[in-house]
Amino acid sequence: MPRGKFTNHKGRNRRFTNPEELEEERRKEEQQKKWRRKKGESSEGESDEDEAAGDKKISEEEASGSGSDSEGSSDDDVEVKAKGVSNLIEIENPNRVQKKTKKITNDLDVAELDGKPQLSRREREEIEKQKAQAHYQKLHAEGKTDQARADLARLAIIKQQREEAKKRREEEQREKENAAKEKTAQTKKALGKK
Repeated sequence: MPRGKFTNHKGRNRRFTNPEELEEERRKEEQQKKWRRKKGESSEGESDEDEAAGDKKISEEEASGSGSDSEGSSDDDVEVKAKGVSNLIEIENPNRVQKKTKKITNDLDVAELDGKPQLSRREREEIEKQKAQAHYQKLHAEGKTDQARADLARLAIIKQQREEAKKRREEEQREKENAAKEKTAQTKKALGKK
């Protein structure tokens, strides 16, 4: 990682850490830790101090590294640890904006849990409209709506009018038949036939 990328002095060369030196330093530290573990000399407190000292050595090497530009991003092997007590204490800074963690769930999981697919507002309104129409048709068929009552009353009046017209026609038919019988009876009587 380049040191001095954001320096205020113009014209200075950038300084890069030499990845070979970093790798060699890390190997030495690992060998020392293994040796101490074998000897059983270091405790947890001493190992923390050793790690802090190792971090200081790495930062000093970065400051005094060579100016080679050939390999700038090979610091994947080096783990940067927090220095001092900053790794022990979490500080709440009110000026620092932290992203709230969101619980990410798949849409499929939510749909399976709800049992209903996710619909848009228009689709929901269309479905509600269809349900309301079906409900109204059901009530209308049962005769519970105002319009159905008005229709049934109109139908009852029409039915009554048709029945009255039918009775009138039947009476007229009977009268015609009776008139025809009387006429035939009169003609027979007039002719003298009995």
